[in-house]
Amino acid sequence: MKITKSRALALLWAPAALLLAPAALADANGANTAWILTATALVLFMTLPGLSLFYGGLVRSKNILSVLMQCFAIACIASLLWMIVGYSLSFGEGNAWIGDFSHVMLAGIGKETLSGDIPEALFALFQMTFAIITPALIVGAFAERMKFSSMLIFSSLWLLAVYVPVCHWVWGGGFLGQWGLLDFAGGTVVHITAGVAALVAALVLGQRDGFQSVPMPPHNMTMTVTGAGMLWVGWFGFNGGSALTASGDAAMAMLVTHISAAAGSLAWMSIEWIKFRKPSVLGIVTGMVAGLGTITPASGFVGPGGALVIGLLAGVVCFFMTQAIKRVWHIDDSLDVFPVHGVGGILGTLLAGVFASPNLGVFSGHGFADAVSGMGAQVWVQFLGVVITFVYTGVITYVLLKLTGVLTSGLRVTREEELIGLDITMHEEEGYKL
Repeated sequence: MKITKSRALALLWAPAALLLAPAALADANGANTAWILTATALVLFMTLPGLSLFYGGLVRSKNILSVLMQCFAIACIASLLWMIVGYSLSFGEGNAWIGDFSHVMLAGIGKETLSGDIPEALFALFQMTFAIITPALIVGAFAERMKFSSMLIFSSLWLLAVYVPVCHWVWGGGFLGQWGLLDFAGGTVVHITAGVAALVAALVLGQRDGFQSVPMPPHNMTMTVTGAGMLWVGWFGFNGGSALTASGDAAMAMLVTHISAAAGSLAWMSIEWIKFRKPSVLGIVTGMVAGLGTITPASGFVGPGGALVIGLLAGVVCFFMTQAIKRVWHIDDSLDVFPVHGVGGILGTLLAGVFASPNLGVFSGHGFADAVSGMGAQVWVQFLGVVITFVYTGVITYVLLKLTGVLTSGLRVTREEELIGLDITMHEEEGYKL
C-alpha cells in the first residue's frame, strides 16, 4: 500500500519510528532518559503488583496464590526470553514480517549505544515491560483451571510466536507500520493479541466446574480495587512513555488516558445503576480498565474531546460484550479479558482512525491532514490491522494450546484438583491462614 505524506508524518508518533541506528558518539537526552526510566518502572508496576492484585482479588480464595504465581512467573520468563531473542526479533531490521538475530542476548547494546536520543538499553527494557504484561493479561481467561506447567509453556511459546511478530509488524518496521497503522501504545500489539488469545484459551479449556450453576464471586474486592488503582497510575507510563520523550506528546497522551479511564468508569457504573439498580465497585473498576485499554492505541493521536467519546463508548460497548460472552454465549472467560481488553483494543484501534483527524472541532486530534479522504483511508488501514492481528493471533494461539496440551498431557487440572483449589494442588500453599 502506498504511504502518503500524511501517513509518513503520522508514523513519527509511533515508538518504532524513533528506533534509530545506534549512535555511540551522540549524547543521550537527559530529560527524555529520565522520563523513560520512570515510565519503565510504571509499566512494570502495572503487572507487579497491579495486575496481580487486580486478578488475585477476582478469583476465589483457594486460587489467589496461583494467580499471583502465574503473573510473577510470566514476568520472569518473559524478561529472559525478551533478552535472549525477543527484542532482536521484534526490533531487529529483518524484513516486513520478522526482525533478525542482530541483537540476540542483547548483543551490540552498550551503555553508550542510543536509540533515538535515549540509551538503547533503556528502550529495550521499556519494551520488555510490554512483553511482560501482554501474556500476563491472558491469565485472566484460564484462571482457576490451567496447570502451572501448561501455563509456563504456553506463555513462553505465545510470546515468541504471537507477541514478537505482531510487535515487529507494528513498531519494528514491519508491514503494518509501513501501511501507516496508528497504534501508539498497544491496541493491536497488546490488547487485541491478549484478548483474542484469552477468548481462544477459554474456548479450548472449557468452563470451570460449576460455571453459571455455582456462585463464583470475587473473594477480595479490596485487593481488586487496590490493583485497579495501581493499573491506573501505571498506565501513565504505558501510554505517556510511548512518546519516548519528555514532551507535550507525552503530556497529551497522559491527559487523554486519564480522561478515557474516568469516562469508562462512569459509563460502566451508570449502566449497572440503571440496569441492576445498584452501582458496583467491580463495575466501576472494570469500566476503568476498559477505558484505559481502549484509549491505548489512540492516546498519541487524539485530543481530550476524542478521549471523552472513546472512554464513554468503551464503558458501554465493553459492558454489553461482557454480558454477551457469559450470559448469551456461555463462554467462561473467567476475568473478562476478551470483552474488556480484546474488544477495547479493537474499538480503540478503529476510533484512532477517526479522532486523529484535526478537523473535528473540539474532538480533533493530530494524526493526519485530510478529514475526509484521510479519515476513510486511515480507518481502512486500522480495520486491516485489526483483522490481520485478530486472525493471526486466533489461529496461532489455538495451535499453541493444542501443542502445549500434548507436551503436558492436558492443559487442565483434574476436577478434584479444581475443587480443592490450585493453591494447594499446584503449589502446596495457602493464601490465607484463617
